[in-house]
Amino acid sequence: MRTTKRYGHRADVALTMWVKLARAGAVLAQKTGEQIRTFGLTPAQFGVLEILGHKGSMILGDLCRKSLVSGGNMTVVVDNLERLGLVERRRKRGDRRAIEVHLTARGRGLFERVFPSHASYVADLASVLTEEEQIRLGFLLKKLGTSLAGAGSPSPLRVRNTRKN
Repeated sequence: MRTTKRYGHRADVALTMWVKLARAGAVLAQKTGEQIRTFGLTPAQFGVLEILGHKGSMILGDLCRKSLVSGGNMTVVVDNLERLGLVERRRKRGDRRAIEVHLTARGRGLFERVFPSHASYVADLASVLTEEEQIRLGFLLKKLGTSLAGAGSPSPLRVRNTRKN
């Protein structure tokens, strides 16, 4: 006996996709989070090191946008990384109101030491998919994400009128 309520083919397909995406994302985040913690970092701290390690120094606001972390949370993350001696804040040349976050030599060393093993770990997790499947999935996820970010989603208040007159 089927226990799932049906909402029409289009909605059922979308809901099934969303549940699978959410579950896969949660498991991937949990597994990579466990591995990241072995480096003595939180996933948010590691994310900041990864961004700065690959992109270079960045204004705090841009760092928030790249990492999808709010300004308040980013302040705490950067404070903790600063306490660990991994990053430092500096006023931006030409605009003293802007604060840039830079990797310290210690932060750069940690990034260069741990990121290759993290990349290998993620590759191992993803190896259940072929390279072609990984590329296709990446394309589809980017298409979904950029579409939702650019166009927004349907109004949550929109309700179909199913009552017959």
